[in-house]
Amino acid sequence: MESSNDGLLDAAFMALADPIRRSIIARLSHGSATVNDLAEPFAISKQAVSKHIQVLEQAQLVTRSRDAQRRPVHLNPERLEALTAWIGQYRLVREDQFRNLDAVLRSSAASRGRQTKDQS
Repeated sequence: MESSNDGLLDAAFMALADPIRRSIIARLSHGSATVNDLAEPFAISKQAVSKHIQVLEQAQLVTRSRDAQRRPVHLNPERLEALTAWIGQYRLVREDQFRNLDAVLRSSAASRGRQTKDQS
């Protein structure tokens, strides 16, 4: 059974699979921006950028607010931190496995070094 957290992870990774959406996230890491600001570097319509923003909103990676006539888009740092934490737990497991492998390789190299000295 899929938990709501799994669904959010799926939505977030699916949203981040697109290079334009990753660029939008990168831009928003420097501060909030309007759709016009976000559309500027791309050779696509503002409407297409709005659709990308909707995908990011559904994944809870960004939020929008109202500031008079403006509707700035904001990065949701808590959601990014949750993704980082999820990735981090697997990174730590892998790092531990690599440390164990390094220890085995060092032990094996030391053992071969002793065998070579014994044979001389």
